[in-house]
Amino acid sequence: MAGGAFEPVVPVGGYAGWRFLERTMARQRAAFDAAPTSARDGDHFRARIGTIASAADLVADRRLLRVALEAFGLEADVDARAFIRKVLEDGTLSPGALANRLADKRYAEFSRAFGFGDYSVPRTRLSDFADKILAARAERRFEAAVGARDPDLRLALGGRRELGALAARGLSDTAAWLGVLGSPPLRQLFETAFGLPAAFAGQDLDAQVATLRGRARAAFGDDRLAGFAEPARMEALLRRVLVRAGAAAGTLAPGPAANALLLLRAAAPP
Repeated sequence: MAGGAFEPVVPVGGYAGWRFLERTMARQRAAFDAAPTSARDGDHFRARIGTIASAADLVADRRLLRVALEAFGLEADVDARAFIRKVLEDGTLSPGALANRLADKRYAEFSRAFGFGDYSVPRTRLSDFADKILAARAERRFEAAVGARDPDLRLALGGRRELGALAARGLSDTAAWLGVLGSPPLRQLFETAFGLPAAFAGQDLDAQVATLRGRARAAFGDDRLAGFAEPARMEALLRRVLVRAGAAAGTLAPGPAANALLLLRAAAPP
């Protein structure tokens, strides 16, 4: 606990840490979300967002903008106001819109969610808009706090969230794998799961998709991204990621946790 803020408890890393986090998630999230600073910023967003009618209005209120960006993992851009305003004002309906031309598809999700460039009446006027944005923000902020203790666990949390959403969209399989490549957390998740080298990112997109599908087929017997919507398949992927990440780091101290991780590594699929 620092300055009244709850810090997630992660007593061990790797897959053992993941299982602990899963068991304690509800209690830890409740304590984290109740932190005073988070609550005050949420109250400000809830009170003001219904009055925001344009991208210019949003970027003019830095506190409001920071909350909005945090909901999409884009808080590092809080001072790039001209850029964010352009992303929002262009919308997503035109292929030439800025958000659609950016490799990172979080910008398109952000622009689409607010609707300043897509609709005559922005989505900020919807009665449930604040609830949806604040729920997304709370989830990502918790992931970031976990990541401050263990970056691999943040990768697993964010990957589970984004992969579940992508797998449920009903896209064609090729489009879904392209979605993985356009999402920094998902790209990192699969690159880690499959042990892909840095040179992988330099291939053309068709080759990257073919590589991912081939590795998925070899590891799981199925190259459909939608298959990861199944809880057992998702858990197997995350287990693979965390075991491989732990093996690459090689930093676990000797003791029961290290012995457990060695057993997990031995049982993990190649």
